[in-house]
Amino acid sequence: MAGSSVVAWLAGVAALAGLATAAAVTVDAAGPISAEPPATAARATAGTPFITVVTAQPTHARTAPASRASATTNPAKASPIAPCATGRWQRDIEEGLDTLGGYGVVTVDGRQAPNDCAAISAFQRRFGIEPARGQADATTADVARRIVASSTPERRSGCKATAEVTACVDLSLQTVWVMRGGEVVSGPTVMRSGFRGHATPAGTFRINKRAMREWSDPYEVWLPYWQRFVGGIGFHETTTYLHDDQRGSHGCVNLLHRDAVDMFDRLHRGATVRTFGRRSGT
Repeated sequence: MAGSSVVAWLAGVAALAGLATAAAVTVDAAGPISAEPPATAARATAGTPFITVVTAQPTHARTAPASRASATTNPAKASPIAPCATGRWQRDIEEGLDTLGGYGVVTVDGRQAPNDCAAISAFQRRFGIEPARGQADATTADVARRIVASSTPERRSGCKATAEVTACVDLSLQTVWVMRGGEVVSGPTVMRSGFRGHATPAGTFRINKRAMREWSDPYEVWLPYWQRFVGGIGFHETTTYLHDDQRGSHGCVNLLHRDAVDMFDRLHRGATVRTFGRRSGT
């Protein structure tokens, strides 16, 4: 093959490879939907600031909502973490799980053991912490601290719940629970509220709209288990890893899948929502 022909042939191969790569990226970015949402879908009122999770620079580019498995994945999960790894948070986690109970037997001695690892892993799975390998890390310690604090009578009293069904949203601890007749009937569990510039307001509200999933016009994303309680703000299942502290919503209360389903079942249109405290940094 002549020199000029070889060059042309190699250029053609490179061009085809480039097209294949571009095609693969386009398919991945487009995901399962690329057309307009169904006409029958519940749509946000024009101009209503429906919420999706953002970083400091929110994007308005059209992207498909990722599947639950990928949307809630911790970016740090790619880093190898040894199962049952111990560390400076070991005793704090043991004390938290011992106080809460329900996750297995733990020995509060600051040393990792098979029973400790199993209990920590169960706790991590419950609260969507990744990876859930029983490692004694900072995220697990922080979640345990928040859940223990939210379980105290003093913290619960801050909700000022009445006898009717009330969703209590602790913005300071980033937790939520449901009360009825003065008793906690669900939670406490983790949540994520609005970030700087989009703080979730404190106050007393009532749920005024519910949908199994709501389409957000401004951000073009589905909001599963939607329960609106003020303006364009409501409860819904998160679309990203909940424990990424660099993220926040535009005001909504983001929930893990199991908690979004549970709260959708327990609350109703007209149910009271009490938000109190303030998220750090807002």
